[in-house]
Amino acid sequence: MRPLLLNNGSTEDSLAYLRTEREYKNCLLMELPRGDWAQTILRQFFNSAYQYYLYQYLQQYNDPQLSAIAEKSIKEVSYHLRWSSEWVIRLGDGTEESHERMVQALQTLWPYTGEMFIPAPYETELGIDLAALQVSWQLKIKAVLEEATLDVPEKIFMQQGGKTGIHSEHLGFLLTDLQYMQRTYPGCEW
Repeated sequence: MRPLLLNNGSTEDSLAYLRTEREYKNCLLMELPRGDWAQTILRQFFNSAYQYYLYQYLQQYNDPQLSAIAEKSIKEVSYHLRWSSEWVIRLGDGTEESHERMVQALQTLWPYTGEMFIPAPYETELGIDLAALQVSWQLKIKAVLEEATLDVPEKIFMQQGGKTGIHSEHLGFLLTDLQYMQRTYPGCEW
């Protein structure tokens, strides 16, 4: 099967396997190591809640293709949000050890959540109201954390840069694994 050629001459493979770190635009939260189960679940919960409210917003967007993608995507992310919320509650309000691991995960991950709501130039161009999404996100996070007997951390310094192409060292390791075959054997077909 031939790869789909995009408007700028790129293919799906070149976008995935040949971009440099700076060409990736993602929240730093998503490139952090998985850590233990508590950290993996909490990161999934934070990201799923963000995606849920973003996709809700984008369903109303004036670009029919973007709104259709959001409509289709919200079904999947709704499942992930429900699933990860249940696990956050189960672990936070579970055993002493599971609660402590969730507290540690919260301390590790919380400084990376603020970046989701700092507008990158491409989000500003699209007119995405991240402040409105942040209010909904915070309400959901607070409700689930309260049920999990976990405290929402105090305001602290928030990490940022991933959405503008400035990443942690962790992304380099991920890309090394992801891009190894294509960079070692250029033009190889799967």
